[in-house]
Amino acid sequence: MTTFRDRIARIIAASGPMSVADYMAACLFDPEAGYYTTREPFGRAGDFITAPDVSQMFGELLAVWLTMRWREAGSPANAIIAEIGPGRGTMMADMARIFRQLDSQMCAGAQFALIEISERLRQVQRKTLAGSSIDFGWFGAIDELPDGPLFIVGNEVFDAVPVRQFVKTKAGWRERCVGLDGNGRFRFVAGLTGADAALLPPDAAGAPEGAIAEIAPAREALMETVCARIASNGGAALFIDYGHLQPGTGDTLQALRGHAYDDVLAHPGEADVTSHVDFAALAAVASAHGLETELQAQGKFLLNLGLLERAGQLGAELDETGRNRIRDAVERLAGPDQMGELFKVLAVTAPGGTAHAAD
Repeated sequence: MTTFRDRIARIIAASGPMSVADYMAACLFDPEAGYYTTREPFGRAGDFITAPDVSQMFGELLAVWLTMRWREAGSPANAIIAEIGPGRGTMMADMARIFRQLDSQMCAGAQFALIEISERLRQVQRKTLAGSSIDFGWFGAIDELPDGPLFIVGNEVFDAVPVRQFVKTKAGWRERCVGLDGNGRFRFVAGLTGADAALLPPDAAGAPEGAIAEIAPAREALMETVCARIASNGGAALFIDYGHLQPGTGDTLQALRGHAYDDVLAHPGEADVTSHVDFAALAAVASAHGLETELQAQGKFLLNLGLLERAGQLGAELDETGRNRIRDAVERLAGPDQMGELFKVLAVTAPGGTAHAAD
């Protein structure tokens, strides 16, 4: 039986080296063998744990932020409350619980949407949200959403959008590709396509031979779609991911399999292939639309929203074992040596609103 790896190898043999972006897209989204189309990656039984898996507090605090932005926008009755890339629906379930507690008017008037292209994941999400009193709609893309102000959140969405890599060679910057060695094994090679110097990080000009630079036009295109919608109809967006606040050269391409780092080329379709997000580039897209932005580390964002206070509320009803579990979750979400500094938060609002974590 032909494996997915063999299929990719045949394409490379016939057409030449495959760009990192195309390799990443194939590994994650191939209809028959892609990682997200065929596997259950989330949680302890999968390959990685996201913040909503760590604690309900994460989704609850994001719900507080979205509700605040909705109120600041004048409590529009035709608002769209959406999550893009909702995984198993865990975060939306936690958010929905808080939406009901904070504002019944919003729950009664707004439309709640999940943006998900995988039918397999849609079925999982429907099961997760079955007990909610909120009616949800599923959409394949932002462009499919109904009209109205958009209040959207996405956790670990952009890191899975394919990224292009370039390598510094004696002949200049060349697109980094996946090719085959003499034994038919995958290896990284320098392709023939050059790079527009204006698109590379500021430190690219002085980078040594062998340096790697990353650009992500597909990520910026997704951000463009979100920001154009908010600039036109109003609303706010909140995106959380691992990445950097300032652009620079460096290879951040990585693979996760079984909760451990894996060789990016070793198990196509069987590992989560991602790279760090350039948040400055995404913020620039929002600014170009006249939107307000704020960038900060996840730890600071959650603490400003009341993470410690919420932890105290939950812990008050638990025994010592339960309180220790809550303390561990706080450390995992906000600790500088864990998610607190590695993960960043980009808040975007329409003019006249606020992008701040708390009033």
